[in-house]
Amino acid sequence: MLYYLFEYIESNFQIAGASLFQYLSFRSAITFITALLISTIFGKKIINYLAKKQIGENIRKLDLPDEELKKGTPTMGGLIIIISTIIPILLFSDFNNSYVIILLVSTFLLGLIGFIDDYIKVFKKNKAGLKGTFKIAGQVVLGLYIGFNVYFNPNIKIKLSSDSLVQSEQIDNLRSSGNLKTTIPFFKNNELDYEQIFNIKPDNYNWVFYVFIITFIIVSVSNGANLTDGLDGLAAGSSAIIIFTLAIFSWISGNIIFSEYLNILYIPGIGEIVVFIAALLGGIIGFLWYNTYPAQIFMGDTGSLTLGGIIAVIAILVRKELLLPILCGVFLVESLSVIIQVTYFKYTKRKFGNGVRIFLMTPIHHHFQKLGYNESKIVSRFWIICIMLAIISLITLKIR
Repeated sequence: MLYYLFEYIESNFQIAGASLFQYLSFRSAITFITALLISTIFGKKIINYLAKKQIGENIRKLDLPDEELKKGTPTMGGLIIIISTIIPILLFSDFNNSYVIILLVSTFLLGLIGFIDDYIKVFKKNKAGLKGTFKIAGQVVLGLYIGFNVYFNPNIKIKLSSDSLVQSEQIDNLRSSGNLKTTIPFFKNNELDYEQIFNIKPDNYNWVFYVFIITFIIVSVSNGANLTDGLDGLAAGSSAIIIFTLAIFSWISGNIIFSEYLNILYIPGIGEIVVFIAALLGGIIGFLWYNTYPAQIFMGDTGSLTLGGIIAVIAILVRKELLLPILCGVFLVESLSVIIQVTYFKYTKRKFGNGVRIFLMTPIHHHFQKLGYNESKIVSRFWIICIMLAIISLITLKIR
């Protein structure tokens, strides 16, 4: 809203400073600050309200350190992140940009799924929460929504901007791109074209394969973030690092000069995602103020499912989804630890009569707790690993 107000003021009254809202960097900065203030100031009020209503976490008996101390800690803190993200976006974002609308719809849908899951756990006292089939169904709906938009939305194209300020000879040197091209790390041309692989054309239905891949990515990353949310600050801190990296990718991909210099896909209009990411990042960091050890609030599935899903959606829109196994390496390892543990246990039980576990407990962060590592040390080291993976993801732009 303020974006359009200052646009009107600047065009009609020529007031000094009004043009600042046309700059992506300024709007990103003010959006980040606003989200941070909302999450820190109003976050405390939300925590007090949740505590008053006794909306606390029901801790399972897992024989872990400080287990009893966490009992009754307010949950559903993902609401702080979501509210802190949406309000600044409504104030400072350009709603003529399709990417912003897609991200707002995605946030609402994922937040709703997570909220229902937390509601069942807290108020219905059902630790299982929302059935997995319903969670997957909601994530599949989101996958279909994203896939359809990427393929059919005329405003989402990999093409040259007609109003670019870059000289014509520079524009002519840029590569032409199909709409379903994406970045693939470590390959010579650094690109993969889904249209060629699946023979996708307007007159056939092979785009279903692309939608399937998109849906699989969203489901995987969303649930990976959910599994990671087991220690104070682990999921939120890891997500903040990943999302900041995606902001860099978004800004570079939306800048015709830098995208040409780095020889990567140029995506007109994608830079507006940086404003959304700034709001999300501010909300997460403000939430971390209360979520670091010892946590005053947990994000619950309202937060973890939303963060994981939004990370996947942003990566897909920026055409960096094939980098997610590296960038979200912590989420991947957490998920694989559970899959390996369950698979091997069932195999040994069927073959030998007694199930054998590879890890002391999964997800893998609990394995390190069982080994005697302090919770804060585990979280800090996982954050360090996230930073290393983020740097590796960035340098893949030039490693070919």
